[in-house]
Amino acid sequence: MAKFNPMIVLPPLVFAGLAGLFMFGMGREDAQQLPSSQIGRAAPSIEAVTPLGDLAPLSDEMLRTGGVKLVNYWASWCAPCRAEHPQLETLAEEGVTIYGVNYKDEAGNALKFLDELGDPFTAVAQDEPGRTALEWGLYGVPETYVLDAEGHIAYRFAGPITVEIMEKYIKPEIAKAAQ
Repeated sequence: MAKFNPMIVLPPLVFAGLAGLFMFGMGREDAQQLPSSQIGRAAPSIEAVTPLGDLAPLSDEMLRTGGVKLVNYWASWCAPCRAEHPQLETLAEEGVTIYGVNYKDEAGNALKFLDELGDPFTAVAQDEPGRTALEWGLYGVPETYVLDAEGHIAYRFAGPITVEIMEKYIKPEIAKAAQ
């Protein structure tokens, strides 16, 4: 009779255990959210950004005045940005002020993107070198920040905004920031 060798069974068991842990972690709702040290702080300055073509330029004053607003970091080369764009258009149609910051992109490509998909932004800036994004704590694009009326970051969502995300997180956070 052959002797049992645990080394034959051990690797598949370890793999199955790790796969189970990963699946459990991905299913948790809070797994979608990355921590941000910016929550509650004034939105970082965007003085280093440049205007994007003839579109209305974004300024620090816009971030610090008015009502609740969103700041959305996006790029033309970003497939998830393209996927979330209809939700940004919906929010803009509902009266939400959205400022766009084009990240590490060429102006011509960014303008073509907005011309093709529509422009939901009240004002737009370009952060081609990505320096301003570092101050905001950007992990990658797309990333959306909810700012209160005084320009403090109330919420941050990393990743594309889907219809479900918009209804479950973004709209409630906008409402909360308006209080």
